[in-house]
Amino acid sequence: MKKLAFAILLLLTLPGFCQDRPNIIFLLIDDQRYDELSMMGHPFIETPHIDKLAGNGVYFKEAFVTTSLCSPSRASMVTGQYAHKHDVIDNDSDLNTSTPTYPKELQKSGYTTAFVGKWHMGEASDKRRPGFDYWVSFEGQGRYIDPKLNVNGERQVIKGHMTDALTDLAIDFIKEQSNSDEPYFLCLSHKAVHENWTPTERHHKKYIDEKIELPDTYANTEENYKGKPEWLRKQRKSWHGAERDYVNIDNVEGDDLERLIQLYAECMLGVDESVGKIVKTLNEQGELENTAIIYMSDNGYLLGEHGLIDKRVMYEESIRIPAFFHWGDKIKKGSANSEFVLNIDIAPTILDLAGVAKPETMHGESFLPLVLGQDVEWRQDFLYEYFVDHMAVQTPTIYGLRTKQYSYMTYHGVWDVYELYDIQKDPAQTNNLLGDVIYGQGYGHFLRHAVKQLPDLAPTIKKLDNRINNILKQTGGERRPVWYK
Repeated sequence: MKKLAFAILLLLTLPGFCQDRPNIIFLLIDDQRYDELSMMGHPFIETPHIDKLAGNGVYFKEAFVTTSLCSPSRASMVTGQYAHKHDVIDNDSDLNTSTPTYPKELQKSGYTTAFVGKWHMGEASDKRRPGFDYWVSFEGQGRYIDPKLNVNGERQVIKGHMTDALTDLAIDFIKEQSNSDEPYFLCLSHKAVHENWTPTERHHKKYIDEKIELPDTYANTEENYKGKPEWLRKQRKSWHGAERDYVNIDNVEGDDLERLIQLYAECMLGVDESVGKIVKTLNEQGELENTAIIYMSDNGYLLGEHGLIDKRVMYEESIRIPAFFHWGDKIKKGSANSEFVLNIDIAPTILDLAGVAKPETMHGESFLPLVLGQDVEWRQDFLYEYFVDHMAVQTPTIYGLRTKQYSYMTYHGVWDVYELYDIQKDPAQTNNLLGDVIYGQGYGHFLRHAVKQLPDLAPTIKKLDNRINNILKQTGGERRPVWYK
């Protein structure tokens, strides 16, 4: 009997088995750019529920993704790894089931785990993934109206809008946990606001009369494309370009890009209502104070900037995301943090909240110390990578580095200029500091020419480029040897 009592005591003292572990909810939005919130000064969108939750938490002003594409970014969230390591480099690849993930670690530690929404790794499959006790998902991108969902292995069509259906199922899970003594984890992963934008009927055309101001970098002028890569200009009329064929979007006459921007905002209104319903349910259950809520998007989105629509590229609108953390009175309400918080930090943070040790395979760090106001050393830069997609070959492979001052982009598989921007002086990324480099007669490596032709900038170029290689080496990746002397 004494041995049994000792064993129970030992178990309760192990990491992950403490009795005051919080419930954890991860709200993951699809393709929401960082400024698509009224609290961020958007000219007309109304997101009161998200604004209130963020205002009572810690908002991350410098939140980014390390790969701006749905599946690779989501894989980085669940594994805590850069894409070159987890190897989900496009929207067709599935995650290797042997890779350590936060849901598997949570499940082993005693959490009841649930996933509701868009999984998207392994495009065509809606099957339950390892680590989740409760599972709701759909094949591929799914559909906004009358979605077909896999609910714990039973496929069923649910009438209505996808955002509402996922919210209701998430609420059902939360209510089911009210009689349990075990903590739970829930990821509510919305399809919204992914294209093809289809708002709920109650929100349709709400913003149709709003005047849309297109960004300055939208202009199709020589001045606007001065110093830019040629592949960027050529994208303008492609599927990810601002002058693409919109196929009579929403059957509304007028400028298609302007209507697209309106629809994007209208679709976001359903997400805001979803957040409000989740918070209301937690309040009714008396669980809001004991629930840690993380809000984040899987990538940003360009809406005409640099002549583009979509993401993938390393421009700020593509890689910067909204992110905040809410945990009742346990954190300082209404505060903001300016450190680099990344998608690879999600898994370590969730495990830290649960008192579970981070697997050595994870590259990210828990941002819980930042939330709690602790004085910790934090990253000053991060690697960005994108691998050319056979379904969207207009964007080349990218290896880049984002620091507090610079955004540096290198391209592979094309003979074209690289890009370097001083973000502090040029936040709109209009002046490519490498734009005047003469590449030569179609031979040699771009950096070799850049270092020779820009001697004042050469030390910065070398430092940034070497840092990319160092991060890759530290995290089990590889790019290429150094080409300059």
